[in-house]
Amino acid sequence: MSDDRPMSNDYDLSAEGGIVAPISEEELFSDCDVVLEHEGVTRPCMVSVSLVGEGRMREINLEWRGVDRATDVISLECERPDDPSLAPGEPCELGDIVLAPSYIARQSASFGTTEADEFRLLLVHGLLHLLGHDHLDEAEAEAMEAREEELLALLPCDEPITHVTLTRHREGVDE
Repeated sequence: MSDDRPMSNDYDLSAEGGIVAPISEEELFSDCDVVLEHEGVTRPCMVSVSLVGEGRMREINLEWRGVDRATDVISLECERPDDPSLAPGEPCELGDIVLAPSYIARQSASFGTTEADEFRLLLVHGLLHLLGHDHLDEAEAEAMEAREEELLALLPCDEPITHVTLTRHREGVDE
C-alpha cells in the first residue's frame, strides 16, 4: 500500500477464488480515504475489505445477522476512531467490509446504476456503518442516505448519482 495517502490508512483486500471488484484496488483504497477524511477521521485506520461469493456471504449473514440469505454488503466493526482507550496516534482497527460483487452486479440494474457505481455506493455504505452510522429508523436512514450522496459526489463515479435510496437496506426489505 502507498504511504502517500493522507492519513496513512492501512487496507487489506482479500478475494475469494477469482472474485474481482468492478473498480481497481487503487480506487477502492482511495475511495475509503476520501470517506474517512470527509468524515473527520484524523487517526490512521486499518480496514479489511473482503470480496466473497454469494454462498459465503449467505454464511456470514446467517452467522452475524441471523438472516439465511445472501446480501450485498456486511460491515463488522472492531474499534471506533474516537475510542478513548486508543493512545494518541495509535491506529484504529476499524473493522471489516464484506462485499459480494456478483450480488451487487445483479442488483445494480434494478437501481439504475452501473456495477462499479453500485459497488462504490456499497463500499461507502459499509464504511459509514463502521463509523457508527445506521438506518434502523426513517430519520437515521435519511441522514445516512444524504451523507452517502455527499460522499459519492466526491468519488469518480461513472454517472452522476443524484439520489441515493437505500430502502433495500432498511430492516425487513433485504431480508
